[in-house]
Amino acid sequence: MVRIFRRGNVLWEKCFVSGEANMSHTIANLEYHHFKYDVFRNAGDVHVHMFGTATLSFSDGVKTELGDVFEIHASPFRWPLRNEVLQAKPEVVQIGLL
Repeated sequence: MVRIFRRGNVLWEKCFVSGEANMSHTIANLEYHHFKYDVFRNAGDVHVHMFGTATLSFSDGVKTELGDVFEIHASPFRWPLRNEVLQAKPEVVQIGLL
């Protein structure tokens, strides 16, 4: 389940689909195209692939605001993941020549 909370109340929620049955490529196909490059075949390296979901609040016309909280809960995990929408302070970055 994926939800957006605003001021403690559920603003939007939907069940999401995930997994290979809902992907445009199989996991084997993704691994083939990833590991065909030498740079990704180093002994001892760990590769983590993050797969999303086809469920989007944007496609339902939801406009998020500062302070909204996104929550994703999947049954294999004990606790839901929650992230609040915040705005970072502007930062001046100096870039130099190498």
